[in-house]
Amino acid sequence: MHVTAAVPRGDRVSAPRVVVAGGHSAGHIEPAMNLADALRRLDPTAEVTALGTVRGLDTTLVPARGYPLELIPPVPLPRNLNLALLQTPGKLRDSVRAAGTVLDRVRAEAVVGFGGYVAAPAYLAAHRRGLPIIVHEANAQPGVANRLAARLTTHVFTATPAVRLAHATAIGIPLRPAITGLDRPALRAAARRRFGLQPGGPVLLVTGGSQGARAINLAVSGAAAELRAAGVQVLHITGPQHEVGSPAGDPPYVVLRYVDEMQYAYAAADFVICRSGAMTCAELAAVGLPAAYVPLPLRGGEQRHNAEPIVAAGGALLVDNADLDPAWVRSTLLPVLTDPGRIATMSAAASAAGAPDADLVLARHVLATIADRRGGDR
Repeated sequence: MHVTAAVPRGDRVSAPRVVVAGGHSAGHIEPAMNLADALRRLDPTAEVTALGTVRGLDTTLVPARGYPLELIPPVPLPRNLNLALLQTPGKLRDSVRAAGTVLDRVRAEAVVGFGGYVAAPAYLAAHRRGLPIIVHEANAQPGVANRLAARLTTHVFTATPAVRLAHATAIGIPLRPAITGLDRPALRAAARRRFGLQPGGPVLLVTGGSQGARAINLAVSGAAAELRAAGVQVLHITGPQHEVGSPAGDPPYVVLRYVDEMQYAYAAADFVICRSGAMTCAELAAVGLPAAYVPLPLRGGEQRHNAEPIVAAGGALLVDNADLDPAWVRSTLLPVLTDPGRIATMSAAASAAGAPDADLVLARHVLATIADRRGGDR
């Protein structure tokens, strides 16, 4: 798509004005911020405002990325007919009004939504104003807000072709350049030194996401002796609410509560055991890291669907939370970790399932949509 060249910021028409709505959870906020960064790379004059709420991670993650944050009342949309659903219209009305006030104040030219508590009010406020609505769905099973928005617009993008939404085009998930541009072999030695790992031998990265996962922590730590005996190093990120002992010995078993720059952990690792959130699956595929995915056992196990395309491609294993224990690590995971040929094959398959340029694909579409709207207003 052709995007018109930017003109100096002094011209009020020059700067594309975009509102992104993807609040509450990191899985919604991170793709929104990654899109915002891509918009700025394509057009440094772009003005991006984020909608959020006080209930989630918005007030932490958005300011840290350097974007203005506007708070509106959250509207969690229940999935079933219950009292909460009956109370929703009034709450939604207030939130749509607040979102509309923001759109008017920043003179928004497009709204890009990623689902979550703020997306539905943003979509409805934009629809009332005739603004273009652009939707991105990261999860294999779309949420209520994005299912609603897909009826209001034809600008719909998804993580994979398996996502069922009207008008959808699969592009992957917008990721950070630090991830999509990661050269794991080139950074491996420095990354391993950073964590106190040895330069040679397989490294298993263990992570349950920002909050950690008790089942994963217990399963891997319970098999520490066998992993060490097989020469497998472990980089175990437990999460802030969980404690795991750091057994002394060789090769290293490194325990950390949190890692801020995950690209170094990815570069140090040969294999990962983790949850199968949409962002995690997208990042690991982008960097070509094979994984054992353990779907979060909530909402009918819907995280399983995020991992299934990578598993089908041969780039990952899938294990139910109820089946994960030290015995599974010893009997199923350990033989993979000690087979360099299989790891290499799985790495290539994982990489083939990735989509490293989704941020720029989506950003170009947003800018082209704004340019088309401006042309139509003349």
